[in-house]
Amino acid sequence: MEKYIPILKQTHLFAGVSEKEILAMLDCLQAKCYSYKKGDYVFRQGEHLSYISILLKGSLHIQRDDYWGNRSIVSVVRIGEMFGEAYAASDGIALVNDVVAIEDSKVILLDVMKILTICSSSCKFHSIVIQNLFFAISEKNRKLVQKLNHISKRTTREKLISYLSEEANRQNCETFFIPFNRQQLADFLSVDRSAMSNELCKMRDEGLLTFKKNKFTLL
Repeated sequence: MEKYIPILKQTHLFAGVSEKEILAMLDCLQAKCYSYKKGDYVFRQGEHLSYISILLKGSLHIQRDDYWGNRSIVSVVRIGEMFGEAYAASDGIALVNDVVAIEDSKVILLDVMKILTICSSSCKFHSIVIQNLFFAISEKNRKLVQKLNHISKRTTREKLISYLSEEANRQNCETFFIPFNRQQLADFLSVDRSAMSNELCKMRDEGLLTFKKNKFTLL
């Protein structure tokens, strides 16, 4: 687990905490590390969580399938990002989505009550982590609002423009990669895949963008 300390240091949760202090806290927080193969479920809908999770390796999708098997991708979890905190910090609320490994992944779990309860030594960096948790949850809410902004657009083109524009701005480049294949992008934007692919081809023919697989260039 020690080799992942540099990744943890870059997370929102451990911002301002040194690598030495993080290592000291992992035992206190009863940290557990698990590996998942591509396609494995990290968590399933209906589970109750008592741990905050951070992705150390790979990529995850938070997704939900309806009764008929229609899938909606709620969000993507990237290396260093936290997930599950909204349910771990709530009293008895069951998970409403699945968390699935999109590639071979490694996840660290931290006991949420150990985070929220100051230990007897009252170490100052523990207080920093509690403060960071609040800001991390606020950041997560901001991302959900951004997604709502995408999917609330009326047309498939407007949804594509909204999402691709945000990715270009986030990566600070007109050429960028997205973390989805075509079906996953359609699931994320809540649109029909065929209609979305047709719209992308129209936008390309109109000179608005170019693309190859998950690489896009806005013109």
